[in-house]
Amino acid sequence: MANAQANGQWYPPEWPDRIRALAAGTLTPVAPKRAATVMLLKDTGAGTAVHMLRRRTSMAFAGGAYAYPGGGVDPRDDDRAIGWAGPTRAWWAERLGVDAAGAQAIVCAAVRETYEEAGVLLAGPTGDSVVGDTTGADWEADRAALVARELSFAEFLDRRGLVLRSDLLGAWARWITPEFESRRYDTWFFVAVLPEGQRTRNASTEADRTVWITPAEATAGYDKGELLMMPPTVATLRGLAACGTAAEALASAPGRDMAPVLARARLEGDEVVLSWPGHEEFTKHVPSTAPTPATPADPTGGATA
Repeated sequence: MANAQANGQWYPPEWPDRIRALAAGTLTPVAPKRAATVMLLKDTGAGTAVHMLRRRTSMAFAGGAYAYPGGGVDPRDDDRAIGWAGPTRAWWAERLGVDAAGAQAIVCAAVRETYEEAGVLLAGPTGDSVVGDTTGADWEADRAALVARELSFAEFLDRRGLVLRSDLLGAWARWITPEFESRRYDTWFFVAVLPEGQRTRNASTEADRTVWITPAEATAGYDKGELLMMPPTVATLRGLAACGTAAEALASAPGRDMAPVLARARLEGDEVVLSWPGHEEFTKHVPSTAPTPATPADPTGGATA
């Protein structure tokens, strides 16, 4: 029997057919690409808020869904000499479950993507400082070069005499896109506090709006079916909602479980049962005649960045 789910859980209509093909052995899973995403936080009068963007409905993957700034790893960041402050690469390797070169690349991706998509840079001239305003024309030229991959992140930091502040990041979770999805990512989720003197903006070509919203407001919108989100986004928001301040969230990150979460699917008659281990709320029972999920409206009313 199908779940009577009225929430905003995102899933594409082609998943049931792809799940059946995987079960039948006619679909070969693609290898997931490494990626990083950052939950940028700030304290407001309404409580701690997180910076979210809404992916354009024209996007092939998760169009219309709310997410955080993030994206794929640039292979050039694996082995380049990068100005670095905070925990060592070896420490990050153990925390992220990868080797030292991979840890550097993933942390770089988190910082670079936050700058590319939100205009916020977690770096400074020294290991105990952070840059201030990054809205000038020269900053924008460098940001555009990073987006176009004309400039590596290591080159960007070196050119400006900056060091990456890895201590401003906290590893929060790791989710891997299901094997039956054609666009797969092995994504590390990080948390960070918005540096003083900086502000977010919608610098992403993949988003049609950005918003600062409390995790409680965001999950309430999801629960009502008003905000479309993927399971990792909802799960991380629920974890953030338990933190009283942005600093508390960052301080709690080292204690978070980083075991990767990977969806499972099974066939029960004509029905596909989709589940994420450890996150029972996302279990879906999808009949073979399931209608295409509608894209919810956007009633957040949250202030844009």
